[in-house]
Amino acid sequence: MSELIDNETQRRKGLLKHLILQLHDGVAPAQVQRQLVRMLGQVPYGLVVETEQELMAEGLPQEEVMRLCHLHGAALQGAMDLSTVPVAPEGHPAQNFALENAALAAEAEGLESAAAELERLEAGESPAELLLSIRSRLNALTDVEKHYLRKEHLLFPYLEKHGVTGPPKVMWGKHDETRALLRGALEALAAAPMSRDEALAVIHLTVLPAARGIRDMIEREENILLPMALDTLDDAEWWEISRQSPEIGFCLVDPRDGWRPTSVPEAEKSANEPGASIRLPTGRLSPAELEAILNALPLDATFVDAEDRVRYFTHGAERVFARSRAVLGRKVQHCHPPSSVDTVERILDGFRSGRQSRAAFWIDMRGRFIHIEYVALRDAEGRYLGCLEVTQDLTGKRALAGEQRLLSWGQECADA
Repeated sequence: MSELIDNETQRRKGLLKHLILQLHDGVAPAQVQRQLVRMLGQVPYGLVVETEQELMAEGLPQEEVMRLCHLHGAALQGAMDLSTVPVAPEGHPAQNFALENAALAAEAEGLESAAAELERLEAGESPAELLLSIRSRLNALTDVEKHYLRKEHLLFPYLEKHGVTGPPKVMWGKHDETRALLRGALEALAAAPMSRDEALAVIHLTVLPAARGIRDMIEREENILLPMALDTLDDAEWWEISRQSPEIGFCLVDPRDGWRPTSVPEAEKSANEPGASIRLPTGRLSPAELEAILNALPLDATFVDAEDRVRYFTHGAERVFARSRAVLGRKVQHCHPPSSVDTVERILDGFRSGRQSRAAFWIDMRGRFIHIEYVALRDAEGRYLGCLEVTQDLTGKRALAGEQRLLSWGQECADA
């Protein structure tokens, strides 16, 4: 019986190879899709992976697979059998990848809608407002970098240990293509004010191809990569991916927590486990004590490392500016509106060069007096470690007068 099953698998794989090669010979995806459904019906996602990997092993260049990756997806659309796709539990790394895909798809859809509105503008109308929306969406899509880095440096190595090498190679190449498209689109949109026709040319040459690249990868992840990874990796491997993910950061959404394998090897336990402590020059604290101290400070603090990436922020009960863990690992320039990026760059350049060490601002925000200060952080030898952003609502303190020497639990103390 097993021999019959193996023969049937080989037959289906041979047909799938033939159909994929037809795409590479120039046959239209819709025609291949009709043949695929007629000859094979629903195709298990695992068979697609095996077939592409075998084709590459037999000499089909990786660059050729990358070039026509979107055609593979178009031909397989609706033809893959996803009925046995495993369901990742709450907080599992695969679920976090899927949540990020949904957020990326929404941003790409919004960008495409704004581009369509630009098409409908009359020749003399200004595209400035729509271009601002497109820049904002495109800026959000650059957060895909963290999604791709977690795949490349955490997920792919484990798949390769299990002999799954073809899809990671192709996907990494597609990541690099999308990165280049995003960079090109950002540079093109940063140019001087454009007419409607100039803006449309930029959108069609750079912006929309970048959005399509992200959409194509989302589809491939949801239909092939994540189901295959859930089938292939064990809980210990997923736990290691989960444990290391915060070091890279998350994309657009605050990740879900709560998943944990039933058994975690002692060597892989987090430093936050009971009994762990952090030694500092002036004492020792447990992670829970350190977190409580930082969050009790009457300010918001955000740490940006020497590579300009957001690595930490306090999360006390009352924050001046909202933060989510989606900003962790993100370039700080991408966390600011375009109008203030130049100021952020000047501050960081001044800190990195050693010319400056502090920059302070204060603003009126909905009747509150907000003080914002940037402080350069350096080690004992003077090497730049990064920047600390400290934000305080000083409204109450600014209004203080006279003295208070006696204990008071009154409202005036709380307001201060």
